[in-house]
Amino acid sequence: MRPKLRSVQVSRGEEYGQQVLILSDPCGLSDCAMVLPASLAPVLELCDGTRDIAALRTVLELRTGLRVGPDYLEKMFAALDRALLIDNEHFARVYREAVEKFRAAPSRPPAMADRVYPSKSDLLEQVLCGYFDAILPDADDQAKADEVRGLVSPHIDYQRGGTVYAGVWHRAAKAARDTEVAIILGTNHFGGKKLITLTRQSYATPWGVLATAGDVVDAVASALGEEEVFAEEFNHRNEHSVEAAAVWLHYLVKDKGCELVPVLCGSFQRFIEGYGKPGDDDEVARFVETLRNATADKRTLIVAAGDLAHVGPAFGDRYPINILEKARVSSADSELMSAIARGDAEEVFQQVKREGDRRRICGLSAIYLALRLLGKASGDITGYAQCPADEQGTSFVSICGIVLA
Repeated sequence: MRPKLRSVQVSRGEEYGQQVLILSDPCGLSDCAMVLPASLAPVLELCDGTRDIAALRTVLELRTGLRVGPDYLEKMFAALDRALLIDNEHFARVYREAVEKFRAAPSRPPAMADRVYPSKSDLLEQVLCGYFDAILPDADDQAKADEVRGLVSPHIDYQRGGTVYAGVWHRAAKAARDTEVAIILGTNHFGGKKLITLTRQSYATPWGVLATAGDVVDAVASALGEEEVFAEEFNHRNEHSVEAAAVWLHYLVKDKGCELVPVLCGSFQRFIEGYGKPGDDDEVARFVETLRNATADKRTLIVAAGDLAHVGPAFGDRYPINILEKARVSSADSELMSAIARGDAEEVFQQVKREGDRRRICGLSAIYLALRLLGKASGDITGYAQCPADEQGTSFVSICGIVLA
């Protein structure tokens, strides 16, 4: 047996006074989390399918001085296998079956219902109305809304980001109601190596179903390759970014409805590390050109569902974020938002690259692609917030709302 650990979600914790690692399945195929001693980290880091268990036991002893019984690792990997955290035939079979079930379902059910928002439409309407009531709309809002072609909306939970959501969707309300097809580009938090991930599945909300524009999806799949754009399709099942925006959209369009093009956008890390630029990337160019052509005769709204900075110990920083650092992040976010409002996709990317993505801008790819789709654009910032990300107040996520004409 040469175990290969999947790309799993890992967090740290403490149990009975000892540091532990908590491993869970980001796809949600298994709800069983594995809790392991933090001292086993060297073994897990080397589980790439090239070493057998005897070699891993030797590595553990050499690196940490920790000796384990002859069957300790065997039992550990058996438990990891049961939790679907090992990349093997067992996982592949379960994954295939889950993908088939996802595709065969009448629609993609809401993943955040009763966690982030009520699953009952009347209660959800009250919640969203409350957020709209909490903002003070500018007198010019409705006049400017006539020109809106796109927007940047958060994908954080509504409890923390509700007023920022309300600010941008209020300004985009007329455009949303008039749209025939909405392209929602959301961060693929579960993504592997794929830059663009599509689905032909429609998205359900508490108000019904937003039908996916199959002809548009087919056109992009034909241009980029079916295998390429659907390889990580299952991530749509639990990914919240597109859904977070789709709920606000559906609230505004209600029974009129509109078609949806749900797109999960993978990481730009390879570009940040210097392996080319998104502006020169053939896949990006074909995606943008094909999507523009496929929606050219339709009233289209382009939505980037992306948050900004993720800073503090909750995201791996060594030190708590103090008032001074909050101000620095706010200043850097302001520069980034200004570039977005100018419609300058390349400057948005360059700003993040220059700092090595130190602030972890998780909405970068979605925002960049939205700006490329819009072409020449300019807009207004409708809101900004730094949302707490831990109980100590030492970490936060920054979010914004921007409308683009």
